[in-house]
Amino acid sequence: MKTLVNTGCIALLLLAFICCTQSVNYTLTVNPLINESGTSVLSRFNIPKGYERRAVKQASFAHYLQNLPLKAAGSKVKYYDGSIKYKDVYEAVVNIDIDNKNLQQCADAIMRLRAEYFYAQKSYNNISFNLTNGFLVDYTEWIKGNRVILKGNQTYWQKSAAPSNTYKDFRNYMNFVFVYAGTLSLEKTLYRKEFENIAIGDVFIIGGSPGHAVIVVDVAENQKREKVFLLAQSYMPAQEIQILKNPNNKQLSPWYSANIINELVTPEWAFRTHHLRSWEK
Repeated sequence: MKTLVNTGCIALLLLAFICCTQSVNYTLTVNPLINESGTSVLSRFNIPKGYERRAVKQASFAHYLQNLPLKAAGSKVKYYDGSIKYKDVYEAVVNIDIDNKNLQQCADAIMRLRAEYFYAQKSYNNISFNLTNGFLVDYTEWIKGNRVILKGNQTYWQKSAAPSNTYKDFRNYMNFVFVYAGTLSLEKTLYRKEFENIAIGDVFIIGGSPGHAVIVVDVAENQKREKVFLLAQSYMPAQEIQILKNPNNKQLSPWYSANIINELVTPEWAFRTHHLRSWEK
C-alpha cells in the first residue's frame, strides 16, 4: 500500500512539474519586435535585427506618422458604433478618435491623418482634397464660411456660415470630405512611385467601389539597402485606425519586407507593388 501511495505522489508531482514548465514556456513567448510599454509607433515597434531607422525631419509628415499615439497594448479596434473588431488582423490601435457616423473608412483615415498633420502645423493652405466628381475643396474656403453646394451636375461654393477655424469646424470639413471623396478621388491626386523608393507617408491604393488604401507609417533599412515597413489602415465599416499584422511572415510581423515580387498581401486586401503612391512627385 505504501509503495502505491509513494508512486502516486511521484506521478502527481511529475504532472505538476510538466504543467508548470509548459506554463512558464508559454508566458515567455513574446515578440521581440514589440515593446508593449511603447505609446507611439516609434516606441512600440522595435526594428528587426540588422535594420535601422533613417532620421526624418522633426516637422515632417514622416515624423508625425512615426509618433502617432497608440492605445495600450492589447486594445481592440472599435467600430464607429462602439462595437469591437475581433478579427485578428492588427497589432495596435492608433489613439485617434472617430465620429459616431459610418464615414471614416480606408481612404478617409489616410486623408484624416494628412489633414491632422497640416492642421497641427497651422498649414491650412495644404488641407485640400478632391471630391469624386473632381471638385477641389480647400479648407481655407471652409474657414471663410463658404460651403460646397452640390446641385445636379453643378458643384460650387456658397457663403452660408460665419468665418471660423475651430477644431470642430475642421472636423466638420473632414466629415464632408469623407462623404464625397474616397479611394477613387484620392488615387487620382497622388503620384506613382517606384516600389524600391518606398518611404514613410506613401500609400498603397486601389480606387474603386469598393477599393482600399493603406499607409506606410514607418520604414527601416539594412546595410544592403533592403527595407521593411509598417502599415496602417481603417476599413469598412468605419473603424479606428490600426497597425496591421503581417499575415505572410509571423517572425517579421508587424513589419513587411520590401523584398517581394509584385504582390503585397495584407490581412484584408492584396495590392500590387505598382499601386504605391506618394503625396509629392
